[in-house]
Amino acid sequence: MSRLTVGILFGGASSEYEVSLMSASSVLNHINREKYDIVMLGITKDGKWLRYRGEINDIKSGNWVNGNVTPAYVVPDRALHGIIEIGEDGTAKATKLDAVFPVMHGKNCEDGTLQGLFMVAGIPFVGCDTLSSAICMDKVVTHTVMDNAGITTAKWDYCTADVLDNFEPYAKTLAERFGYPMFVKPANAGSSVGVNKATNSTQLKAAIKIALQHDKKVVIEQAVVGQEVECAVLGNRNPVASVVGEIAPKAEFYDYDAKYISDTTDLFIPARIPEAVAEKVRETAVKAYRALFCTGLSRVDFFVRANGEVVFNEINTIPGFTHISMYPKLFEAYGIPYSELIDKLIELALERKFMI
Repeated sequence: MSRLTVGILFGGASSEYEVSLMSASSVLNHINREKYDIVMLGITKDGKWLRYRGEINDIKSGNWVNGNVTPAYVVPDRALHGIIEIGEDGTAKATKLDAVFPVMHGKNCEDGTLQGLFMVAGIPFVGCDTLSSAICMDKVVTHTVMDNAGITTAKWDYCTADVLDNFEPYAKTLAERFGYPMFVKPANAGSSVGVNKATNSTQLKAAIKIALQHDKKVVIEQAVVGQEVECAVLGNRNPVASVVGEIAPKAEFYDYDAKYISDTTDLFIPARIPEAVAEKVRETAVKAYRALFCTGLSRVDFFVRANGEVVFNEINTIPGFTHISMYPKLFEAYGIPYSELIDKLIELALERKFMI
């Protein structure tokens, strides 16, 4: 079998730019170089596309932008099936890509925008398609689909900036429906960016203002008391669910810092829940995955209440792939090592090629 040329895409005009650099560095350190020719393609915070030919460590540090880079662009013309690089003398060089792994998180990255570009270009890519990426990224739409699918979620509502013009009646209504505390989240963001906990109306208003800095829609959820568990799902037509893992934050909740920077979280694999409850989590994860039309991969997060009830929290279509990220850890516990997991994801992208 001939070697495949695979593009590893990282960075992005997203609030999760730094997380992408960490995830991509880890993928690049684990991908089978004997099996694939790698094209490293980075997007700066301001949206500039560059092919990178430097050291992987400089990606993680953010110094890649100052290294060996050339302007490069994915071309929507299917005859090319890849990228065009523009040299210093203005000449163009084409490189065909057999597949792309967009190791990118957040808006402009996993929300269907990039996926749409790859679909137009006819390039197979790892992860969900345009529609699924978009609906999973938007927590308002995700909650709506989960409600329709009969999957239990926390009580929830959403608002826009207009609510701040007459805030007190709205806050009173939410307090009557949910009670405090509440969690306030941007509708379109991940890695707990812009997420805050509110224990009174003053904090609620401040949290909504912070969330509005990241998106025009804000989701407000009733706080759920329970264990935070996560399940990784892999596959196209016949998805499989991993071992269930548990997040036990030492901080007040599992925020951005706890996920990627500080050592303030304990991870338990498998989760400290009865096997019957773990099986319910796995079944619900696959049910949610199918209801949201996911393909390739996703990580599905839940709460487990003391009575064993499983409550859907959120889904991530391109979950973190750092060395401490749950998605690869959960499948490693399931029996699929990191490098093999990357192989399977690329295989799933190629399997779905006929759909592009």
